[in-house]
Amino acid sequence: MIAPVLALDDLSVAFGHGPAAREVVHGVTLDVRPGEKLAIVGESGSGKSVTALAVMHLLGRSGRITRGRVRIDGNDVTAVPERAWRDLRGRRVAMVFQDPMTALNPAFTVGRQLVDAIRSHDDPGARAAGKRAEQLLGDVGIGDPRRRLGLYPHELSGGMRQRVLIAMAIACRPRLLIADEPTTALDVTVQAQVVALLRDLSATMGIALLFISHNLDLVAEFCDRIAVMYRGRIVETGSTEAVFASARHPYTRLLLAAVPRPGRAVQAPALGHLSAEPDAGACDFLPRCPLAEARCSERPALRGKGTHMSACWRSA
Repeated sequence: MIAPVLALDDLSVAFGHGPAAREVVHGVTLDVRPGEKLAIVGESGSGKSVTALAVMHLLGRSGRITRGRVRIDGNDVTAVPERAWRDLRGRRVAMVFQDPMTALNPAFTVGRQLVDAIRSHDDPGARAAGKRAEQLLGDVGIGDPRRRLGLYPHELSGGMRQRVLIAMAIACRPRLLIADEPTTALDVTVQAQVVALLRDLSATMGIALLFISHNLDLVAEFCDRIAVMYRGRIVETGSTEAVFASARHPYTRLLLAAVPRPGRAVQAPALGHLSAEPDAGACDFLPRCPLAEARCSERPALRGKGTHMSACWRSA
């Protein structure tokens, strides 16, 4: 079996220090192999983006990994110092953020920003970097790339700005690309174009892709495997086909049931309170679960046959 590009082993993340510290990601274990597309899905606040930021070593001063390991190409990078991470970001792992208008610098042309990204890791000289930037814009489907290198971010459409971000992310041919809600601010047509671009890049460059999204239709169309997160834990994981065909965790079933479908009314199930905190050691979904029973007072581990696993006693 091909070795994973990214492997998370029992990863936990906390924010704050001392008595005020709070763990928000708990024991996440997953891996992504070359050319594979893994989706992390879940509602807002479930820990998807924090997990991605932990991989990128971008948690800020108040965040830290409290347990577990992050491995890239088999190398443990959990405690690598920031100076070394400046080389890893872009060359080994890159990230496409949700909002291109805030991710790009409005004071510089897209060409200047692309050239800076290229020269920060491998400086071929200004002229060669400029030609490489033009080629990258063409590679991500931006027409008339030479002219558009001289434009500022606000002079491009939302879809073009997102393509520029993708071009910057792949400028140094990273092994792993993290796309954090890359289509949220785009209309449906442009969403499909961006997803098709990411799919092609993964196939042609062999990039391992970690795709964070709440758009389950895109995930179903695009990703090979899926990990469902709730309250900082993975509650179900498996091939996309298996999870969508026979979801095992009540939370996953409710997520799928909430997707609007033509001709089908969305019926809200009877849920408990979102703000309710489960007792220590209980299933995190217990306060909201319509199928809760006595044994749910003890949190189940991920279990299952083969690669389709869920953290629910009913699926044991």
